[in-house]
Amino acid sequence: MAFDLLDEHEQGELVQKWLRENAMAIVTGIVIGLALIFGWQQWKAHTASQVAAAAGQYQALAEAVAARKPDDALKVAEVIRKDYPDSTYAVLAALQQAEVAAGTNDLATAAQQLDWARGHVKDVSLRTLIDLRIGRVKLAQGDADGALKLAEGAAADNYPALAGELRGDALVKLGRIDEARKAYAAALAAEGGQAFDRSTVQMKLDDLGGAPTEKSAT
Repeated sequence: MAFDLLDEHEQGELVQKWLRENAMAIVTGIVIGLALIFGWQQWKAHTASQVAAAAGQYQALAEAVAARKPDDALKVAEVIRKDYPDSTYAVLAALQQAEVAAGTNDLATAAQQLDWARGHVKDVSLRTLIDLRIGRVKLAQGDADGALKLAEGAAADNYPALAGELRGDALVKLGRIDEARKAYAAALAAEGGQAFDRSTVQMKLDDLGGAPTEKSAT
């Protein structure tokens, strides 16, 4: 029993000695830990504030676009890209800038804005949509081969109808009419709630002689 008590006493002395020798390190660790927790909370609050501010700016951008005020829209888009360059809203703002530029036939600026968006986007689905828009600009610039490559790269992703329409348009430019008919037919057959104009695609297909027959599709 005395031996056990002696062991407990010795262990207690060792613990007290260790605490005295390491007190500063323990206190420092606690302070650092608390600082990290506080810093993390502050960072989360700051991030939430940044996201809310970016969302508000993007709402203003959407309203300017809806009101057909391209100059105002471009100014707001520049603010979003400057102040929140790592956000999805900055990518969406660049897409709006590209759309405004394309609407005035400024294809070089549209391509520049889309390239910026492509280099900053993180979402895979949005990246595919950007690729398709880049393909549209390439087609308008006369680069049907470049447009076709982007359309074929996106065909199996989230926008098969949009990709099919772009592929058909590029194939028409390249004079590959039978393949274009198949591409348009595939776009019309694609499932999912994709924002594309079915009537326009159907008209393009009809202009080429309608849907390919079973023989020509093989």
